[in-house]
Amino acid sequence: MTITRRDLLVLGGAAAGMALLNASADAHEYEIGKLVVEHPWVRAPADGESKAYLYGFFHNLGATGDRLVAVKAEKFGKVELHPDSRGDKPAPGIFLAPEQTTTLAPGGAYVLLLDIKKHLEVGWGLEMTLTFEKAGDVVIDAAIEAPDAAHAHDAEAQARWEKAHGKDTAGPGGAPAAHDHDHHDHDHHDHEHDKK
Repeated sequence: MTITRRDLLVLGGAAAGMALLNASADAHEYEIGKLVVEHPWVRAPADGESKAYLYGFFHNLGATGDRLVAVKAEKFGKVELHPDSRGDKPAPGIFLAPEQTTTLAPGGAYVLLLDIKKHLEVGWGLEMTLTFEKAGDVVIDAAIEAPDAAHAHDAEAQARWEKAHGKDTAGPGGAPAAHDHDHHDHDHHDHEHDKK
């Protein structure tokens, strides 16, 4: 039996289910040096399109700035880094100010993934390598969300996508397969206590 990321989120009650949920939660945060990448997610391409968007929280706990300079994965051919939403021109990197969090989100900074070579299945994950100018490379697993998702774990967007694509939306006990927690005002971890 294949278990998707969404299935893990609805498992509950049993000790095994809790262990899987804890493992899944731990996998949403990636550290490299003084940088922490938290809750990376990809907004999947809309039907007929070949571009996707990478978002997440980038915490720089160090005293010096760094820069996201590249993103690589076998499922897309090209990447553009956009430090803000005001211009369409890509930049050589996205600056991560010292002792601050840089948020990549719809309407703000983002990474544009172009020339998608393989189908990105909503509800699964996409492994990719992020390259930082100083910290180096880190491999992450970004959650693939619906094309109209407004944030990570957007249950409403997931339900719309499943309905439009004829997916079975009934999980265990007939509950919706999407995460039933509202993360619209998602509180990411506060890394202030980690600063030196």
